[in-house]
Amino acid sequence: MKKSVVAMSLSMLLAAPGIALAAGKNPISVHILNQQTGMPAPHVAVTLEKKQGEKWTVLNTASTDEDGRVAALWPEKPFEAGDYRVIFKTGKYFADRKQESFFPEIPVEFHISNTATTYHVPLLLSQYGYSTYRGS
Repeated sequence: MKKSVVAMSLSMLLAAPGIALAAGKNPISVHILNQQTGMPAPHVAVTLEKKQGEKWTVLNTASTDEDGRVAALWPEKPFEAGDYRVIFKTGKYFADRKQESFFPEIPVEFHISNTATTYHVPLLLSQYGYSTYRGS
């Protein structure tokens, strides 16, 4: 009985958001799914920026993997509250497929207030539209 209570307490602590970040989980990730094909969008350049006053400062750049993901977009620095944006550079993705696209870049702005949790920014993409939301 005592062992199961200790094990349950330990598993609850490990599941807490602050513990996950302390264990090295990157706080910002992205994922792109091409709605037209139902497949991930690989090799899309992604930029993370932070708003400082009226200007945006680049924090990191990456490219989606074969599964359309960037699992670790936050750079190796303290995670801070603030206004951020992720810019998905989708023009080249469609050009490489010899397709037109109305949106060569898709900026997604968001606000981070809780630095003890993770943020996932998925993008559902098509040539002439997109949608996004805060994922988990």
